[in-house]
Amino acid sequence: MVRLVFLGRLAGLAGRVEHEVAAPLDWHGLLALCDGPLAEEIANDRVKLALDGELLADKTALAAPAGAEIALLPPVSGG
Repeated sequence: MVRLVFLGRLAGLAGRVEHEVAAPLDWHGLLALCDGPLAEEIANDRVKLALDGELLADKTALAAPAGAEIALLPPVSGG
């Protein structure tokens, strides 16, 4: 399994903070698991992904094996 962790407004779009899905998981698989508005937001260049605590420079290169954690990070707002 791969654990998805939705932060900030992404949790609201997902309707949950965490979700476990079958492994392995790549970029296209991640988008396929998400519904319309959530998938659109995740595909936005401003949303970042972290795999096991490390930010991915290219989120489309996502390759999460069993036991991995993917954190979905919305853009930071505020001052």
